[in-house]
Amino acid sequence: MRIGIANDVILAAEALRRVVTAGTGHQVAWIARTGLDAVRLCAEDRPDLVLMDLNMPGLDGVEATRRIMLASPCAVLVVTGHPHDNVGQVFRALGAGALDVTATPVLAGDGSGAAELLAKIKTIGKLIRFDRTASFAAGAGRGRPHLPAGRIRHLLAIGASTGGPMAIAAILAGWQAPPDTAIVVVQHIDASFAGHFARWLDEQLGMPVRVVAENDVLQGGVVQVAQSNDHLALSAGQRFHYQSEPVDNPYRPSVDVLFGCVASHWAGSATGVLLTGMGRDGAAGLLAMRRAGHATIAQDRASCAVYGMPRAAAEINAATDILPLEKISAAIRDRIRD
Repeated sequence: MRIGIANDVILAAEALRRVVTAGTGHQVAWIARTGLDAVRLCAEDRPDLVLMDLNMPGLDGVEATRRIMLASPCAVLVVTGHPHDNVGQVFRALGAGALDVTATPVLAGDGSGAAELLAKIKTIGKLIRFDRTASFAAGAGRGRPHLPAGRIRHLLAIGASTGGPMAIAAILAGWQAPPDTAIVVVQHIDASFAGHFARWLDEQLGMPVRVVAENDVLQGGVVQVAQSNDHLALSAGQRFHYQSEPVDNPYRPSVDVLFGCVASHWAGSATGVLLTGMGRDGAAGLLAMRRAGHATIAQDRASCAVYGMPRAAAEINAATDILPLEKISAAIRDRIRD
C-alpha cells in the first residue's frame, strides 16, 4: 500500500516511516507536518492509507480526518501517543471517518507498538480489498423461527464501522428504550477500545450501555455492545457467545454474524440498522433479516461518513428503508410502537 504519514513530531514520523517500509512492501507516499498539509497532500496525491496523529498545530487530526473524508476519501488510521488517555478525541476521530486507532511506536513503552501497527495496517489492507459477503448470512432465515421471545418483545440490532460512534450516538441520544426492547450494537473497533467505546457512549445517551461478556443474556432497556475481536453471536436461548468463525472475515466483530443470528434465532419483532462504514459487512445479514420478516434500515449516502456498507445493502435490496441519519431514530421508535 501507499501510505501517507501526518505527524508534526519528527522522531515519531521517522519511527512510522521505518516501521512502514521495513520489508513490508509498503511505500511512504508523503509525510505531512500539519493537519492542513495532510488534507492538501491527500487531494494532490491520494494514498491508500493515512497514519493520522491527533495533536498537530493549526488543524488537529480530527478535523483533518473530517476534511479528508469529504474531499479525498481514503482509509485513515489514527496513530497517536497514549490513545487510551485521550478517549474523547479518539472517538471524535472515529466519528469523523477514521477506521481504527493505535499507539505511535516510538512512544509505546512495551515495545509492541511496531507489531501492533503493522497488524492494523494489514487488516485495513484486507478491508480495502475485501469484497465478499458472508455466505451463511445471505441465505439465512426466509421465515421467522418458531421460538419463544421471552420478556423481550423487540430487538434493535445496529451495525456500524467508519464514522459509526457518532452515528450510533446520534440515533440513540435522548431516548430511553422501553424495558421490553433490547438494543445490541456491533461497531468495528479493536477489543482494547471496546470498553472505552461503551463508557463514551454511556455518557452520550440517556440509557445505560454495557459491554457483552460471554454467556450474557439479552437485556431490555440497555444498550449492549460487542467487546471482542471475535464475532458476537446470539443463540436461540437469548444468550450471547463469541466465536472465531468465520476466521477469514477481516471485519471483526462482524455485523453479518449478529444480523444472521437475529434472522435465524429471533422470534419476536426486530429492526436491523446498518450505518456508515467501509466495505460490505452487514449487507448480507441485513438481507437475511429482511427475508425473515424483520424491518431493515440502511443509512443514506449523503449522511454517511463512508458510504460502503449501506451502499452494499442497497445494491442487494436488503433495506426496507434507506434514510438520512436524522430520520433513523424516529423510524426505529415508530416500529417499536407498532
